[in-house]
Amino acid sequence: MATRRNSSATLAAFDAPIPSPENRRLAGKQLRSTLPRVGHAAWDPPIDRRDPIEVLIESNSNRVEDLVPLRYARMSVSPFTFLRGSAQVMAYDLASAPSTNLEVRLCGDAHLSNFGVFASPERRLMFDLNDFDEVSPGPFEWDVKRLAASIVVAGRDNGFDAIATRRAVLDAVAAYRDWMERYAAMTHLEVWYARIEMRDLLDTVTAARRKDATRLIEKVESKNHVKAFSKLTTIIDGRRQILDDPPVLVHLGNEIPNLTNRLIKVFSRYRESLSSDRQELFDRYRFVDFARKVVGVGSVGTRCWIALFQGPNGGPLFLQVKEARQSVISIARGTPPAPHFGKRVVEGQRALQAASDVMLGWATDETAGNHVHYYVRQLWDCKWSVDVAAMGPFELGLYAGHCGWALARAHARTGDSVAIHGYIGNSERFGEAIADWATAYADQTERDHAALLAAIERGVLPTA
Repeated sequence: MATRRNSSATLAAFDAPIPSPENRRLAGKQLRSTLPRVGHAAWDPPIDRRDPIEVLIESNSNRVEDLVPLRYARMSVSPFTFLRGSAQVMAYDLASAPSTNLEVRLCGDAHLSNFGVFASPERRLMFDLNDFDEVSPGPFEWDVKRLAASIVVAGRDNGFDAIATRRAVLDAVAAYRDWMERYAAMTHLEVWYARIEMRDLLDTVTAARRKDATRLIEKVESKNHVKAFSKLTTIIDGRRQILDDPPVLVHLGNEIPNLTNRLIKVFSRYRESLSSDRQELFDRYRFVDFARKVVGVGSVGTRCWIALFQGPNGGPLFLQVKEARQSVISIARGTPPAPHFGKRVVEGQRALQAASDVMLGWATDETAGNHVHYYVRQLWDCKWSVDVAAMGPFELGLYAGHCGWALARAHARTGDSVAIHGYIGNSERFGEAIADWATAYADQTERDHAALLAAIERGVLPTA
């Protein structure tokens, strides 16, 4: 009887009426009376704003202690690297200001370097979000603002003037707005199937630049497991091993008791998170070697491993096992943490990306004191991220527009595209407000970066 009641409740949810697109668009537009679009323009640090250095120290809780100085070293390089590593600082700042109630599944860390290229299961090159460590429900504009702030900070780091950086922000928000309008006119199934392929982006490149873009695509396509095998491994005493490259890539099997057995158990639990066909695929491979690998900026200090497996026909498989923690969005909003942080990341990636890694899964190291949560994915699968520091003003504006497009597609999959577009409208008003906010927040980021350098200079923070 209990099963029958639960089934009835589930069916009732499918029977619930859906408000019409006209009503949802009107509801989005009416939100402007509560929070006008120009209301997003100002960044005024609240009197009780948390000290960013204290936030960074707090975020180091349970990180690998000997890697924390490397984290600060990477963040200290420039305001842009500081922004990349301080998602929790910005999450608190966003939470301190008024927000819409137009919820999506946020990326949570949608800065310029967290978009990129990867291969779909059909082996087609896609452009999309590529980092989901902070994925969590939240107001759509939080992702838009983080993207916009990263554009201004990156533009300043590259020496661009205020007009060029503002233009790039407006390009990003205009692309977000225009594509959100297109997605609002589609059925939700059409939105779910929508994707951005690299061949689509080639159409936006001038003929003079298309040759360079084509060469880049060829380079990305070659970044696969075979190349990883040749670059990251060698034969030592007749056995294939991952090459050490301290402190970024090191073996720790002799330093942490029972580590190999623990990781093998993690892979056993990871297998359980895969669908049956992918379990069969994974079962064809045999474990060979593993090492700790430091990745990113904000992720430095979290537990991250790469593991080499050998296939039955000699082909390698590289998997990355990365610690997942509570989302900074969840922390800033005060919402309950997800039951499993690795599963949260995986489900967020599957929801936001048009096509996800076939080996994506999650697991728990239950022998660790705090039950470390992990997610698992392929290490190199035609993955590539742009070198923001090498961009000129034109490239930054073009790339910012691509990022705005990808973000709109992700939000349209997980939120109400009709209501979001109803709120944004068709004018430049929302974009101008976001550009004002991003400029002011870039100033804040530069002040926070200076505070980081001062704390390192005083010895308050260790640095590598």
